[in-house]
Amino acid sequence: MKKLFLVPLVIVLVGGLIFGGCAEPSPTPAPTPEPTPTPAPPAGPEEILIGNVESATGMFSAFSEGSLFGARVAVEDINEQGGVYVEEYGRQLPIRLVVVDNESDPAKASSLASDLILRDGVHVLNCGGGPCSLFNPVSITAERNKIPYMVSEGPVEPWLGARMEAEPPWQYTWGTGFAIAKPPPPGDFRAGQPGYSIIDTWFGYMDQYGEQTNKKVAVMASDDADGRGWYHGFPIELEQRGYDVIGEEKGLGLVPLGTTDFSAVINEWKDNNCEILWGNGAGPDFGTMLRQSRALDFQPKIIMLGRGANFYDDVASWGGDLPMGVCAEQAWRPEYDPQLCPGIGSTTPMSLYEEWVEETGKPLNFTIGMGGYINIQILADAIERAGSLDGTAISKAIGETDMMTLSGRAVFTQEEQHCRFPLTLGQWRKTDKPWVWECPVVYSVHDFCPEMAEALFPIPYE
Repeated sequence: MKKLFLVPLVIVLVGGLIFGGCAEPSPTPAPTPEPTPTPAPPAGPEEILIGNVESATGMFSAFSEGSLFGARVAVEDINEQGGVYVEEYGRQLPIRLVVVDNESDPAKASSLASDLILRDGVHVLNCGGGPCSLFNPVSITAERNKIPYMVSEGPVEPWLGARMEAEPPWQYTWGTGFAIAKPPPPGDFRAGQPGYSIIDTWFGYMDQYGEQTNKKVAVMASDDADGRGWYHGFPIELEQRGYDVIGEEKGLGLVPLGTTDFSAVINEWKDNNCEILWGNGAGPDFGTMLRQSRALDFQPKIIMLGRGANFYDDVASWGGDLPMGVCAEQAWRPEYDPQLCPGIGSTTPMSLYEEWVEETGKPLNFTIGMGGYINIQILADAIERAGSLDGTAISKAIGETDMMTLSGRAVFTQEEQHCRFPLTLGQWRKTDKPWVWECPVVYSVHDFCPEMAEALFPIPYE
């Protein structure tokens, strides 16, 4: 009995093993994969370095005095907001200016720019104003090192001429300023609009008063790149508008920087009874020429002087009442409408000017806005859009700029790599303010900048 019982039991157990061994085992759950950690952005630099090659001393120091002030205020405004966000590093970086003095000497500009790039490690170069002879060596250095260079070069024609002579044309230099006569290219929002060139502003004034003269014009210019571009452009425009330019065909009035004796030129102007004087050159040279003109009893009814008549320190140094009635282009004004010409944070055109007056005790220097504050506005915006401190990326972003600044809308023409800003015309006169001279706007076509005074015509000689 026991054996009979055991046999079926063994069969059952063996059958269970056989059929159990054929069954699929229960699947083991797969382990949950660990999430891939997001790599941290590179540490990067602690600050953005902007290298300024400026004329802190020398005959063009008035340009840099204003522009460095404006640049400093713009940097302070940006840093108060935490700096510029750079996507590559995932954080905001403050800006620091590194300034060197070229002493108004073009021969020193290139080596100074090289030092800023190679020794100080600046990410971009900048300059707030002066003649293009100071900018060209820096542009060459910027190109060689692929470092963006923003320069407020004033009139586009002489600077553009130098840029196009380079082989290939500079790709890393971007200019802000205005034009002597060259119109914006078709399709540009400024095309066909008056008030973006010296021709527009000076002839707007001449249309009001030129017919009350004999239309005979004396022309003077410094024999440098800026002056030659002006000298060979303006006489053509004058003659096309019915004016008689005296001696231009033989270069009368085209003089070297630092000329001390203008008597032969002045006497020829006087012998031809010139009632209009137009010029472009350094402030000290204008002072010498005007003193000798007064001594020789040469008294034009209209005097229009570019570059060297833009700044208070220059005209005040002429002495006596020589600045009275002298007209000069104005590339920026504190009276600009802040709704159309915004700054960073709470800064407005007028607040920037008021800060300048409080700190220096001087009247307006237009480069605090044009070239100073505005260049930094554009550079900071371009760096943020580039998301990188790579020079090529920043340069590309500058070319794509379309923003509102303290001087209105900023857009660069691609073929020129230049951004035109508006101009008005001012005229020097005495004032009872702490300074002796000021230059209010007497001609403007811009709704955002009104005329502020009646023109003095003819010049009231004492």
